[in-house]
Amino acid sequence: MTKAEGGKRINLSATDRIAVVAGSGRLPVNVADSLAEAGHKPFIVLIDGETDPGTSLWSYAGERLAIEQFASLVPLLKRHDITHCVLAGGISRRPVWRAIRPSIALLRVLPRALAALARGDDGLLRILVTTIEDNGIKVVGAHQVVPELLAVAGSMGALAPQQSDWADLRAGQEAARTIGALDIGQAAVAIGGRAIALEGIEGTDLLLERVRELRDNGRIAGRKRGVLVKCAKPDQELRADLPTIGPATVDAAHAAGLAGIGIEAGRSLVLDYGEVVERADRLGLFVIGLSGEGNER
Repeated sequence: MTKAEGGKRINLSATDRIAVVAGSGRLPVNVADSLAEAGHKPFIVLIDGETDPGTSLWSYAGERLAIEQFASLVPLLKRHDITHCVLAGGISRRPVWRAIRPSIALLRVLPRALAALARGDDGLLRILVTTIEDNGIKVVGAHQVVPELLAVAGSMGALAPQQSDWADLRAGQEAARTIGALDIGQAAVAIGGRAIALEGIEGTDLLLERVRELRDNGRIAGRKRGVLVKCAKPDQELRADLPTIGPATVDAAHAAGLAGIGIEAGRSLVLDYGEVVERADRLGLFVIGLSGEGNER
């Protein structure tokens, strides 16, 4: 499965054992806590330097894994009798190759990994998913464990886009899809009916920081409002990398002087939904789930 299916929750039996490979951010926390509440205590693979400290993830059974030990992930999962695996959260850096120790596990995956790196982040995710499933472990998306995180179509708070905002939403959605097709990023900022900043490898937070700096430096001082739009890449592996927003995204969009956020409905995640809506309403931003070609007006 590579596409969200309207919030369908995966069926797990009492004997299934689920691992969460936890990168940074709130997503792995939401997934792990949801599994625990449903009676499936997760096994957490804590990625060194990525998994956020001080969260509930550290209270579950698990092991730490350096990004340079990526070849050891499958043996680790098999050693703990894992049947299902969720890849959740951000990974901010690539492996330092000189720090990787040769092993049989590495030799098995290295040719695939090197080929995938040449195709970009999505190519690497696809190879990782394929490698895990080739070893009899089912990879599931975060949205299959916590389907209520999926963005729905329409306004999510008290505010709706103004008529002038729809030109920005359409421009942002077109730009986000274009860079997604090139496996560059998932987000764009549009102001005045055209894209003015695109997400690269730095991620959404630094994209919004760049827009804030552009305003502060007077480069877009005469432009009012504007939007952040996030969309899934056209052919991306959605079980591993759905576009995501959370309360911090709302704060950063407000700091950048934007009027709102558009996110692709059914193929994107909203973390801590209640807090996102409360914060957006308080700061005067709209948050909207976009379907089709951006709910054109």
